[in-house]
Amino acid sequence: MGHNVVRSRGHRAEGELLSRRQYDESDVRVRPGRGTRPRTKTRPEHLAAESAMVVSVDRGRWGCVLGGDPERPLVTMRARELGRTPIVVGDEVSVVGDLSGKPDTLARIVRVAERSTVLRRTADDTDPYERIVVANAQQLLIVVALADPPPRTGFVERALVAAYAGGLSPIVCLTKSDLEPPEEFASAFADLDVPVVVAGRDDPVDEVLSMLSGRLTALIGHSGVGKSTLVNRLVPDADRAVGVVSGVGKGRHTSTQSVALPLPTGGWAIDTPGIRSFGLAHISPENVVAAFSDLAAAIEDCPRGCTHLGPPADPECALDQLEGKAAKRVDAVRHLLTAIASNEAW
Repeated sequence: MGHNVVRSRGHRAEGELLSRRQYDESDVRVRPGRGTRPRTKTRPEHLAAESAMVVSVDRGRWGCVLGGDPERPLVTMRARELGRTPIVVGDEVSVVGDLSGKPDTLARIVRVAERSTVLRRTADDTDPYERIVVANAQQLLIVVALADPPPRTGFVERALVAAYAGGLSPIVCLTKSDLEPPEEFASAFADLDVPVVVAGRDDPVDEVLSMLSGRLTALIGHSGVGKSTLVNRLVPDADRAVGVVSGVGKGRHTSTQSVALPLPTGGWAIDTPGIRSFGLAHISPENVVAAFSDLAAAIEDCPRGCTHLGPPADPECALDQLEGKAAKRVDAVRHLLTAIASNEAW
């Protein structure tokens, strides 16, 4: 028994000597960095990829329609080579793999086309991080109730700013006209030449449909303004359409995810239930003024650093030289510019 103990202690001492040995570079196995590893194969070109439009996003899966056809839906994932490239509703993408759209099949998005327009927002006015909400929309339908809740001019102004900066054409849609006449509120935006349409409970939606027909339109609005009711009138059986078109989340239309719905007259309505506000930290005054050709030409004569707000902040702003209808538009645009500079809750 004692002999075994002595032998064990001898082994321990020997192990301790080994553990105290100085290591050198020959003891270290260095794994080559990603940048130094030889490339095993070239990135696939995906020449056979087909075009599709993204209509929904849900937990790492993207619902798409091949060729923009709502009758050809499929569920996709993002290809590894795209990394963390953001993909949003409205994006035009290239897809490969199983494009049958059958249950439990999964295609891959391998390319995202350049966007023609973007609807962006930041979390608030102090947050510089931009979030792309919708891509390639041609129009932004801003849904506002005339009463219950009372209309917020500030919400419309900020939505207009986001539309102009992103290249979208804004439309103001007034609901609950049975509770309050629309004329007074609509007149506030007359000088901006923004189309205003009334879609109250007793009003037909034909005019709204004609404005949206054949186009990709994003809808935004505060809770309670009747946007969901409007969507259901524009897209009969909208809940079923969500499931049929997207194939993602089994038709689950959450309060935070956008979804594109096909209109019966052609075109798409993108419901953005999670987008009820816009931080504007990412937008400069020039982004807004550039949306108006007559004003954009005038500010070329403004001094460096001009914010185009006029006196006393900008006593030499060239916009003050405009006359007639253009001068009225300057006043309206300055309301929008003030919205950018303001951090007030609305």
